[in-house]
Amino acid sequence: MKLRIDKMLSNIGLGSRKQIKQDAKKGFIKINDEIIKDSSKIIDTEVDEIKYKNETVKYVQYIYLMMNKPQGVVSATEDNYDKTVIDLLEDNDKFYEPFPVGRLDKDTEGLLLITNNGKLAHDLLSPRKHVNKKYYVEVAEEVIEEDVKAFAKGVTLEDGYNTLPAKLEIIESGYPSKCYVTIKEGKYHQIKRMFKGIDNEVVYLKRISMGPLNLDETLKLGQYRHLTKEEIHKL
Repeated sequence: MKLRIDKMLSNIGLGSRKQIKQDAKKGFIKINDEIIKDSSKIIDTEVDEIKYKNETVKYVQYIYLMMNKPQGVVSATEDNYDKTVIDLLEDNDKFYEPFPVGRLDKDTEGLLLITNNGKLAHDLLSPRKHVNKKYYVEVAEEVIEEDVKAFAKGVTLEDGYNTLPAKLEIIESGYPSKCYVTIKEGKYHQIKRMFKGIDNEVVYLKRISMGPLNLDETLKLGQYRHLTKEEIHKL
């Protein structure tokens, strides 16, 4: 990307355009090891090496974060009553004004993608894209093969909506039963409502994947990390 050096440095939080201009005159900015005192100089972020106060800096337009969302935290950028997933971020990541891609219920744990890339978020959430979302679920009553067939056909919710076919995999039958559920849409409280539609109740819910992105199980609840280049490339 080509842009002015003062815009680049201010965009990544190193100061106001006015401050960057003053620092340039003091010789604090180097482009390819050459001191540049003109803060309006155009640079190529993919080619040029930029140093600010002798520290190499990189231009970052988008950030991609994977969080293992804990219970009790809402998937929002701000909330008047509850802590949000954005509150769990470090200040240097908050600077880029990221937002959660979709929502996990307040009492649901697991994979949450947080980014400032609006186009990517739209693509992942678009009903027309049919992006798979896989959950680990524990339900109060026993899950049987008839339930698997019911999910495969699509479940009628209490408001009359017929869900798209979903994949229900039984891990362990009993009380509670443990299973995986994969859905292609994201209706409000969908998995809870689907189980309610077959006279069962979700007691624990955790998202483990979204599209090609799998939850990093080394992340403790409330922890997050930046996606790797390979993970970003798959999105």
